Amino acid sequence: MHDSEIFKFKDMMMMSCIVQSLVLVPWFLVVAVLAGGEDSSDTAMFPAMFVFGDSLVDNGNNNHLNSLARSNYLPYGIDFAGNQPTGRFSNGKTIVDFIGELLGLPEIPAFMDTVDGGVDILQGVNYASAAGGILEETGRHLGERFSMGRQVENFEKTLMEISRSMRKESVKEYMAKSLVVVSLGNNDYINNYLKPTLFLSSSIYDPTSFADLLLSNFTTHLLVLYGKGFRKFVIAGVGPLGCIPDQLAAREAPPGECVEAVNEMAELFNNGLVSLVDRLNSNSKTASEAIFVYGNTYGAAVDILTNPFSYGFEVTDRGCCGVGRNRGEITCLPLAVPCAFRDRHVFWDAFHPTQAFNLIIALRAFNGSKSDCYPINLSQLSRL
Repeated sequence: MHDSEIFKFKDMMMMSCIVQSLVLVPWFLVVAVLAGGEDSSDTAMFPAMFVFGDSLVDNGNNNHLNSLARSNYLPYGIDFAGNQPTGRFSNGKTIVDFIGELLGLPEIPAFMDTVDGGVDILQGVNYASAAGGILEETGRHLGERFSMGRQVENFEKTLMEISRSMRKESVKEYMAKSLVVVSLGNNDYINNYLKPTLFLSSSIYDPTSFADLLLSNFTTHLLVLYGKGFRKFVIAGVGPLGCIPDQLAAREAPPGECVEAVNEMAELFNNGLVSLVDRLNSNSKTASEAIFVYGNTYGAAVDILTNPFSYGFEVTDRGCCGVGRNRGEITCLPLAVPCAFRDRHVFWDAFHPTQAFNLIIALRAFNGSKSDCYPINLSQLSRL
């Protein structure tokens, strides 16, 4: 980022300190994250970070897939290092990019960049895939993508490589201390349940039953990862999907309002995630070995949307780059000219937030209260 952009971000964060819910993080750390910093992996708070998710955290896996869900073209990445697209669905860094920097980890590679070897995988790998969901069929209309099940299978390939370079006892300790970040479920609504002309799920399941279906499948995959040796999990909730430009445009929401019916579906799923975290943390087996954390991205996003000026935002209901109503009917096209003041927008395109928003969420996950990360935050998790 340019120095002027760093100072604009810093001013934004200073303003937001007046909001009670914002986390308190040393300013030198904030500026280091914004600037990219140097590799501080020697003092990393976790030995590695492994990411499972969708386009909110995809860092280039879909570049290698036959998919319509790709962002390997400008203006995506316009504010990333070198002003180049990487496959991230933002103008710059994602939430997990910032989390990694806060934890002292270097940029971790996309899984698809590791398959031919020659890439360091010992400090983590990102398996996230745009359009991917908890359910296998989610996002099928967009082409190839890695579902949660496929991402877990891809991790197993990585684990075989790691096991070749470490003793069995070392692998066990490494896995137990590494961080797992999971951010899935958004597409199961946006690119499944909320598209009745393409998927039958909304005619088969009511919202409660559908949330239960997602949670059942999610739990199965999560326990597979636990069985492989992971012990520190952060599970991000689904965001307020009724507030994204895509849904505002598709459902013609009145100005200044979100689509409450869609938000209620997201809350059903998130409430189930909290209950799942409680169960896993109290289970006689998993509780003695592991800790599961719920990242309340929904609550943090609603706080930002409700109090935008406190966080330095001015535009909350339309994309910075896109076409049509709320700039949410057609997402960011190749070589489109985005808005000039991107750090004043919550949303980058029809579905995804800006780098400025991602930074705030990462900071709250890193050092926030129980309302941001339950039952503990990432900083606390690293000390266990």
